[in-house]
Amino acid sequence: MSQETETAVFGGGCFWCTEAVFSELKGVISVLPGYAGGTTPKPSYTQVCSGTTGHAEVIKIEYDPEVISFADLLEVFFHVHDPTTLDRQGNDAGEQYRSIILYHNQGQKEAAEKYISKLTASREFDRPIVTQVRPLTEFYEAEDYHQRYFAGNAGQPYCQMIIAPKMAKFRAKFKNSLKSA
Repeated sequence: MSQETETAVFGGGCFWCTEAVFSELKGVISVLPGYAGGTTPKPSYTQVCSGTTGHAEVIKIEYDPEVISFADLLEVFFHVHDPTTLDRQGNDAGEQYRSIILYHNQGQKEAAEKYISKLTASREFDRPIVTQVRPLTEFYEAEDYHQRYFAGNAGQPYCQMIIAPKMAKFRAKFKNSLKSA
C-alpha cells in the first residue's frame, strides 16, 4: 500500500447502500457517509431529508490509488445506482438522493466527465445520464448511527429488501475487486 491516499465523494442514493458497496473494495481504506453539495452548514439527517438544505447523501471514500484508481471507483459507482433518474433511487425520492460526483481537483472532474461521455456514447443506459459533476466545497459527516449501517443492521427490513440484493449483484460483478477475493 502506498503512503499517499486520495479521496472521492459520490452520491448515488441512500448512503447506507453506497457505503456498504465501496467498503468491500480492495484499495478502499475507509468510507464515511455524510452530506455535501448544499448550502446549510452542518446539516442534520432530518434537515437533509426535509429537502431544504440542498445537500445530497454522499460517501467520502479514502483510497489507495496504487491499488484502485478513480476510474475503477467510477465504474463501480455507475454500476450500483441508476444515474438516469433525477432526484431518485428506487423508492427513495428527493434531491438528497440525486446522482452526484463531487470532485476534489481538475483531474477528477475531467475523469468523471470523460466517463459519463463514454457511457453516453456506448448507450450503456436507455435514458440520459443526469449525474451532476460539481466541485466539493464542504463535506459534513453523518451522525454516528449511519456509520457502517448495513454491517450493523443487516436484518432490518430496508437492508434485507434493498441493500442485500444490491450487494449480491455488486459482489457478483466485481468479485475479483473485493477485499475478500
